[in-house]
Amino acid sequence: MLAMADSPRHMHQALGLAAQALFLSSPNPRVGCVLVAPDGRVVGQGFTQQAGGPHAEVMALRDAAAQGGDVRGATAYVTLEPCSHQGRTGPCCDALIAAGVAKVVGALTDPNPQVAGQGFARLRAAGVQVEVGPGAAESRELNIGFFSRMLRGIPWVRMKAASSLDGATALHNGVSQWITSPEARADGHAWRARACTLLAGIGTVLEDDPRLNVREVPTQRQPRIAVVDSRLDTPLTAQVLKTPGGCLIYTSSQDTLRSEDLQAAGATIIHMPNAHGKVDLAAMLRDLAARGTNELHVEAGFKLNGSLIREGLVDELLLYLAPKLLGTGGMGIASFGPLDALSEALALELHDVQRIGPDLRVVARVEGRASF
Repeated sequence: MLAMADSPRHMHQALGLAAQALFLSSPNPRVGCVLVAPDGRVVGQGFTQQAGGPHAEVMALRDAAAQGGDVRGATAYVTLEPCSHQGRTGPCCDALIAAGVAKVVGALTDPNPQVAGQGFARLRAAGVQVEVGPGAAESRELNIGFFSRMLRGIPWVRMKAASSLDGATALHNGVSQWITSPEARADGHAWRARACTLLAGIGTVLEDDPRLNVREVPTQRQPRIAVVDSRLDTPLTAQVLKTPGGCLIYTSSQDTLRSEDLQAAGATIIHMPNAHGKVDLAAMLRDLAARGTNELHVEAGFKLNGSLIREGLVDELLLYLAPKLLGTGGMGIASFGPLDALSEALALELHDVQRIGPDLRVVARVEGRASF
């Protein structure tokens, strides 16, 4: 029989497989599965494919079948509860039961209300032994956006910025290319690739005309693009309108003709005003979640960044710090305040700090935000 000491090793392997779905499975969670025979041999493994494609458990069962492996009596190590509902694919718990799996070790209960313990319950009812917990923290971290969407009804909001050590994201004349190194830019594209949606403000669109796509790392899926554009100033020739995934424009403008022109150019116009005639950013997040956004990656200017911070809508900062000083007059990361007391500062927790080429990458989370 499988030694208990092997359990952490096989769950670690399953988590490694789940990480391979990082740029692939959204809006579905990133899940890995390892099938281990009673004698300890790994007989199948897999991870969740693109939305509408097979889930990790089915991929592992297919892998076992292709190798001629016998999964009867096997233990399935899965990084999230096997689904129990019929979506674009069938219930994974039923597939494991039909294959004759004897035990399922699951890292976490699926927060999706359509599952939420029912997969584990169905397995137990069929006589499959179920263990829950190994690898839970790692699996949740890998799927923090999915948990955010399911439990809070909004995406996990990650704000990215590249700056000098004195906090300048551009010179006084707006020049910003390039403050950080090619290595940092490539790393930033990897973070883009894992997001469901990239968000920019109209200021960034007008000043830089960015493509906002993933170019520096290989990916099978391009994130959707969203723009906050209160007055519908997005040029009809803007690069963001050419993205294959489509461009969402959130606006407070009632200009019907302009809306029609932008829609003809490839945009989806979403009228979402607040009481001040600007875009209701909190409502925008709820709408993005309803459209399947787990992780929202913000690459905006200091005005939109400041608005998101002021309204308490940012969960995490992804900062690339170049070892240089840009001096007086440089543009900052976010415009908010002024604050009258240090106690009013946005309190952050350092989550990860690494050197990327000559630069420093800091991932900092708003204090207590990941506790949902």
